[in-house]
Amino acid sequence: MNTLLNPEPSFSLIPSIRITKTHYLTHRRLQASRQFSSTDGNRLIGRRIRLTVKADLDSALIDQLGLKESDIINPAISSSYRSSKLPKPNQTLLEAQAKVCTGPTQTRPLREDEAFKVLDTILRSAKGDLKDEEEVSKAQLGAFFSAMTIRANAFPEATQWSEGERRAMNTFWPLLMRALPPDVIFIADPEGSIMGGGGSIGPHYSGNDPREMRLVGALREVLAGGHLGYEEVQGVLRDVLPLQVDNKAPGVSESLLSAFLIGQRMNRETDRELKAYCLAFDDELGPPPVADVKSLTHYGEPYDGNTRFFRSTLFVAAVRSCYGESCLLHGAEWMPPKGGVTEEQMLKFMGASTNLSVLQAKELLEDEEIGFAYVSLREARPSLYSLIGLREHIKKRPPVATSEKVQQFVRAQGREAIVAGFYHEGYEEPLLMLMKRRGVHSGLVVKGEEGALSMTTRLRSVNASKGLPVNYCSGFRSLNVESTFEGDGVSRQSFNLEVNASNYGFEPTNTPRADRSVSKNIELGLAALRGEKGPTYDRIVLNAGMVDHLLGCDGAEDVSVAMDRAREAIDSGKALKRLLNYIKISHKLK
Repeated sequence: MNTLLNPEPSFSLIPSIRITKTHYLTHRRLQASRQFSSTDGNRLIGRRIRLTVKADLDSALIDQLGLKESDIINPAISSSYRSSKLPKPNQTLLEAQAKVCTGPTQTRPLREDEAFKVLDTILRSAKGDLKDEEEVSKAQLGAFFSAMTIRANAFPEATQWSEGERRAMNTFWPLLMRALPPDVIFIADPEGSIMGGGGSIGPHYSGNDPREMRLVGALREVLAGGHLGYEEVQGVLRDVLPLQVDNKAPGVSESLLSAFLIGQRMNRETDRELKAYCLAFDDELGPPPVADVKSLTHYGEPYDGNTRFFRSTLFVAAVRSCYGESCLLHGAEWMPPKGGVTEEQMLKFMGASTNLSVLQAKELLEDEEIGFAYVSLREARPSLYSLIGLREHIKKRPPVATSEKVQQFVRAQGREAIVAGFYHEGYEEPLLMLMKRRGVHSGLVVKGEEGALSMTTRLRSVNASKGLPVNYCSGFRSLNVESTFEGDGVSRQSFNLEVNASNYGFEPTNTPRADRSVSKNIELGLAALRGEKGPTYDRIVLNAGMVDHLLGCDGAEDVSVAMDRAREAIDSGKALKRLLNYIKISHKLK
């Protein structure tokens, strides 16, 4: 085991950075070249990854080489994982959506000059006159006009239309009426009363087929600021998804669907609406397989990743698996709006297979030399995966961004728990509600940095924003395991606390930064798993030990014992070995 801990580790990242035009290769040619070696007679896996990546370039050098930004694909940077097949949104409208496609108190009305620029951009795009910008997509039109309609119908005075927005709309609406399609006109003025003049398109619009008719009916309620029932939301979602992205078959209007998704978020989803999003596609690929493990934790990290700070969950999962706490991670390779570093990017960069089915994930969970697994949304929920492009164009997170964190792609014969991250206050209780609806024995929500799961050892800033602090945790533990799945009458112990790492012997340190670099995140995590002490090591130990303790895991009743157990998993080399095993074995599964 000393091989894993010496200063010349058998697993290392060695970037070879070459700034020549011939090395700006496609993503396929920039894949890592992998070399396996065997050590110490016990089949201990050594792995050296030699990576050829482009150096970070400034715009002057890109121009000098005659390259387009879109031609340069760096697999080390999270933004390069965005599929080039996805059409880009119009930036002028996207900036406006960031202001108006949000909640009743967060919305920022547009200034008059901004409103005129946005509506002029929409008009020129509709007429085919845009030359230097991306066209305004149908999804953007749906999201923007849905936001404007809901603000006019249901928002408090401070976040309704500004005078400048009203003047701009009065100027442009007669022109837009002649240029926009009927579905967008319906979204902008569903009852013919917002814009004045008593337009007839909105009140009489019904959609083009039965699926759209159901969507339009639901959308009328949403655009008025209202809410829908559980079965109504599920019916709409199952009607319209998966989106038809290959144009082989007619799909529903993206304008209507984006208006529906952003509208429900702006109206602040009810519990029954969130449950509908959470459970709508549970049976899409059949019942989930059941793993023969005594304990399984489902990790619900935000799918859009981290853009600033070290993302620890992959390494925490490797640690917890060493002492029988199996972990299932899930997510996507790239997801808007942040498009940050994700577990799938890290695993892919290290050479692991990221195309595992839920059955293959079950095998990895049951493997005594691994005990954790990652499942991509692409493999587990094709219908929800089909929304990625549309989600970029609506700018703000839709309801599914909350519900996707509370999934059970694989079940367990033993205890189950769900851990999810959140950022905006008010979503901690809905997340816990969804966990209880899932019937798990324990649930935990964490306000980590960037809304992720990583608790930090840094001190709380005196200038911290109001609201719940980073490291706030809330959750429940079932006191009667046998009754957990009965639904009603379950005996649970609830808790909430702010985790102060210094209370558990950790020195206050600033959070390591990765700044969208996949390789930097990996470098930090691997150094910690090799036993290198410091801020990254401390965060992995803190997050593993605290999750064990708060979920009520066996052997973690004493938090100091839980922390020591996590340290031993790292210092012995077991956690690193399990991660290396995962990378190797993931390619051998059939």
